[in-house]
Amino acid sequence: MMSESYRPRRLFTVEQANAVLPLVRAITSDLVRLSREVIERRERLALLSAGRNASAKDPYTEELSQIEEELGKDTEQLQAFVEELRELGVEPKSGPEGLIDFPAMMDDRIVFLCWKLGESEVLHWHELDAGFRGRQSLVAESLAPDASAPQGETL
Repeated sequence: MMSESYRPRRLFTVEQANAVLPLVRAITSDLVRLSREVIERRERLALLSAGRNASAKDPYTEELSQIEEELGKDTEQLQAFVEELRELGVEPKSGPEGLIDFPAMMDDRIVFLCWKLGESEVLHWHELDAGFRGRQSLVAESLAPDASAPQGETL
């Protein structure tokens, strides 16, 4: 079970999550845009490459190779966005959808505060194993700081 072994880099309060949200929003916007572009280009490339014989006589071989190289670079940039978010202590869950989880303490257990690009602030949470479909509205009182785990610090 993930909840027993999961050790987040950082725990957030709702206030801390909302305070870092402008930076998270900017990075996530770039991640979503590039994720969608890469997915679309990969699909087009697959269609263009299907049934094609990669021979020297094919006039599109060089162009397809260049597109594959650009996709590789964009994939590296996507990974850089993910790492940038993880360095902030958040967990990116879906690049194309812009789903981000903030580890938090609730009732002496670690949960995720859940945010999706387009939402004005962090307003939901879910259990570690529940995912986006299991998210629930936040009740401020349920996320009291835990004295045994310093909030906003590395564990």
